[in-house]
Amino acid sequence: MTPEPSPARRSARSHRAILDATFELAVRNGYPKLTIEAIAAAAGVGKPTIYRWWPSKGALALESINERMGTATDFPDTGDVVADLAGQIDNVVRLFNSDVGAVYRGVIAEAQGDPKVAAAVRETITEPRTRQCRARLDRAVAAGQLRADIPARLMVEQLYAPVYYRFLLGTEPLDGFDARATVERVLDGLRPRH
Repeated sequence: MTPEPSPARRSARSHRAILDATFELAVRNGYPKLTIEAIAAAAGVGKPTIYRWWPSKGALALESINERMGTATDFPDTGDVVADLAGQIDNVVRLFNSDVGAVYRGVIAEAQGDPKVAAAVRETITEPRTRQCRARLDRAVAAGQLRADIPARLMVEQLYAPVYYRFLLGTEPLDGFDARATVERVLDGLRPRH
């Protein structure tokens, strides 16, 4: 006789199936067409199971993409702030050009009309990565590579605004985005004046 799987294992399997179904359906059908009903059917669970773990489609989609980002958006520290930032921005651009980017764009669109989704985007995606970037910039300031009179948060915004502008507004394709040139131009204004 085969032992009954434990409830924890069943829960973990259901959790995984829901996240995978969410991502796959959002990629295949587009984020606006994603529904909790379709996710539940694809994952083989009931809607109450989904709502037990996630309050909304946006929260669920956020978790499904955040785990797929992995370490792609981490900040290296080789001592060369230009190379570190350019490499990290290149990773972000690659991510934005992938299926993760397509789903993320949909979540950001939803966040414009849903304060809870907007808060979740900030808490799970942007703020953790902003803190990492600020820490890297703070080290560059301490090493005398960047000016100390400009808040690190403003530096982050100056560095990433061109990426998000293209990503969200489609003004130019991200394929040809030159991260190194962008970092050099932004840092030119952030370097100490002697």
